[in-house]
Amino acid sequence: MSREICLVGRPQGFPGEELFELVETPIPEPGEGQLVVRNAYFSVDPYMRPRMNDTRSYVAPYTLGEAMTGGAVGRVAASRHPQYAEGDWVLHSLGWREWALSDGSGMRRIDAGAAPVSTALGVLGMPGFTAYYGLFELGRPVEGETVFVSGAAGAVGSAAGQMAKIAGCRVIGSAGSAEKLAWLAELGFDGAFDYHEQPAREGLRELAPDGIDVYFDNVGGEHLEAAIGALRNYGRIVACGSVARYNDAEPAPGPSNVFMVVTKRLRMQGYIITDHYDRFREFSERASEWVRDGRLRYRETVIDGIEQAPAAFLGLFRGENVGKMLVKVGPDAAEV
Repeated sequence: MSREICLVGRPQGFPGEELFELVETPIPEPGEGQLVVRNAYFSVDPYMRPRMNDTRSYVAPYTLGEAMTGGAVGRVAASRHPQYAEGDWVLHSLGWREWALSDGSGMRRIDAGAAPVSTALGVLGMPGFTAYYGLFELGRPVEGETVFVSGAAGAVGSAAGQMAKIAGCRVIGSAGSAEKLAWLAELGFDGAFDYHEQPAREGLRELAPDGIDVYFDNVGGEHLEAAIGALRNYGRIVACGSVARYNDAEPAPGPSNVFMVVTKRLRMQGYIITDHYDRFREFSERASEWVRDGRLRYRETVIDGIEQAPAAFLGLFRGENVGKMLVKVGPDAAEV
């Protein structure tokens, strides 16, 4: 038997584990043109929270009673597909399950000898690509500028901050614990503050008294308002996420100083990374080199066992992860 996690209720505010159900299903057999994957890891990501709501967005909401979908990596266990053979390691989007049946759509092969397979879900996958595209295409950092990254100890934030350092910038960040601040210092951030201990406005005033040039926004809310106040003329805001608002039961007011977008001639742009996968190869080549030479480092918070997936997912919103949060559900390349 295989196990999967299904969504069985819609949240009001912060979700509870009772909205998820662990279900047993027979391990599938592949038909003609299909393959079966034994998953090793699947990803839990902040963007999954809005998909739990039954509201129209850029991607369809999750369907009640069906398994949660999202990024996963695994090894092909059986194949009747012409492009994939038994033993291949693959990345797919079938998500929160131990075994996955696929027709190959949206799947790609990964090189298990080049890097740990888990990195295809993190620094060398969607989070790393999100950081890369947002920073370089929208933030356009110039050597010597100051870049502020919120949620800087997460998978996207830590990659964005290091990439800004590679671009020759001064980089400051915010995070939610002493452990995370220590990690940012190891990564070469020029300064960081704990937003639990210090309001974002004060943290920016202390670490960037002369202002910032680029704000990479993973958080929204108070951080966004503080960053608008700290940005210099012609500054850029990369609107990547708004995790501080994802669990609000009611919409919250926007920044009170949004008029400064006009007076400071700021540019603010949001993006959905799935629109830009024509740039993925470019990212992959550069990021792989940076990982190999130590300029792009990463950490993973790995939770063992599919039954722990709901707790791991909710832990994202409590700040329990450093780097990429993953759920391990099977043997990885080092164990087969």
